[in-house]
Amino acid sequence: MPGCVPLLGQDLPAPTQNRSSDAYKSFVERSNGITMADGIILNSFLEMEPDTIRALEEKLNGKTSFYPLGPITQKGSTIEENGSECLRWLENQPPSSVLYVSFGSGGTLTQDQVNELALGLELSGQKFLWVLRAPSNSTSAAYLGSQNENPLKYLPNGFLERTKDKGLVVASWAPQIQVLGHNSIGGFLSHCGWNSILESIQEGVPIITWPLFAEQRMNAVLLNNGLKVALRPKVNEYGIVEKEEIAKVIKCLMEGVEGKEIRKRINGLKDDAVNAIKEDGSSTCTMSKLATKWGRFCGI
Repeated sequence: MPGCVPLLGQDLPAPTQNRSSDAYKSFVERSNGITMADGIILNSFLEMEPDTIRALEEKLNGKTSFYPLGPITQKGSTIEENGSECLRWLENQPPSSVLYVSFGSGGTLTQDQVNELALGLELSGQKFLWVLRAPSNSTSAAYLGSQNENPLKYLPNGFLERTKDKGLVVASWAPQIQVLGHNSIGGFLSHCGWNSILESIQEGVPIITWPLFAEQRMNAVLLNNGLKVALRPKVNEYGIVEKEEIAKVIKCLMEGVEGKEIRKRINGLKDDAVNAIKEDGSSTCTMSKLATKWGRFCGI
């Protein structure tokens, strides 16, 4: 696709891969509907996706305008008990030493994958903060309200004791924005939800991509192959990321040469994000153009 990083079919959202499904038909219908809009607001910024945004405008011959106004993210939520525990623990860790592991508001792993991730974190020897949910065979089980049990009981025997000096595992939730902004955080193992991506970029935190569902695989391709601010572990023939692969990628990001290059690139992107929302930044100027257009439409 013009202006886009090349995608494989398997990177598209699962419901769109079956051309006879209602989900696929709805996706195509909504995509065609873009041409009916006068304008589309994007939670992105020009410096992050310049080729894609320009290609969209050229493809539609100016009939539809695109307004990248981002990055738009939350400032943070009320710190609950887990949040206080997380931040207290981070205060005692060296700068850029901790890998933050979280799969967003709804992401879950299978029991086998939880075991491999736990053992991979241990094998890496790196410090970590892991937001853990009870395992499920559905990658989005937390959205279904089935996460009331204590997830720590699903960890491998002895894991918490063996890693007590290296890591902290918290159940279900952590104050992500405050965590990513803490100077002890050196990496983010993420499901690649768009909000998490923007939050990580704003804080200059390099990423290990672990997409689960929806458009997350597409986002991972952008981060890995387009922006080159992330690493992606390989999945085996059974759909599992094995502990050795996990440990290798973590060590590469946190202390390897490639990790240093990724850190440099995402810090450059962080600067771009900061500049985009300054008074004369690209997103601020775009917002001004949009406001002027709306004002004319409303007769102001």
